[in-house]
Amino acid sequence: MPSFDVVSEVDIQEVRNAVDQVNREISTRYDFKGTNVTVELVDQTVSVHADDNMRLKSVQDLLREKFAKRKVSLKSVEFKEPTKAGGDTVRQDVLIKQGLSDEDLKKINKLIKNQKIKVNTQIQGNQLRVMSKKRDDLQGVIQFLRSEVKELDLQFNNFRD
Repeated sequence: MPSFDVVSEVDIQEVRNAVDQVNREISTRYDFKGTNVTVELVDQTVSVHADDNMRLKSVQDLLREKFAKRKVSLKSVEFKEPTKAGGDTVRQDVLIKQGLSDEDLKKINKLIKNQKIKVNTQIQGNQLRVMSKKRDDLQGVIQFLRSEVKELDLQFNNFRD
C-alpha cells in the first residue's frame, strides 16, 4: 500500500553552519568592533548576547539572512522575547523547532479527513503517516497540504509504492 510521512525537520548541521557564519561576520564587521556580542548554539537553541537592543536587532537580521541562505526555514525558527542579562546587556533565545506538536498533527489530520479523500492517516510520534491504495490520492493530499498549511514547514518523505 503506497504511503508517505508528513514531518517537519530542520538540519541542525545547517543551523550550526549559519551560527558559525554569523560569528565570523560579527568578528569582522566594523559596527561590532569592541563590543561583547556572542552567538552560540546549545542543543536546539541559539543563544544571543548583545550590549544593547540595536546590536541585538542587527544580530537577528544576520541570523535570518544566514538561515535563509542555508535553507533553514524561518517557519521553524522562533525568536523569544529579549531579556536583561545584567548591566546593559541583553539576551535572547532563538528556538529551533524540530518535529510537529500534537496540536499540529491533529490539525493536519483533521484537514485531511475533511477533504473526503480515501486515505488513512496514522500519528506516529511527531510525524503523520498517510496511506492509500492509489498513488494519485497521496499526491492530491501533498498538493492540498502545501496549499493549505502555510504556518508550518512541512516535508513529505519516505514515499513508498
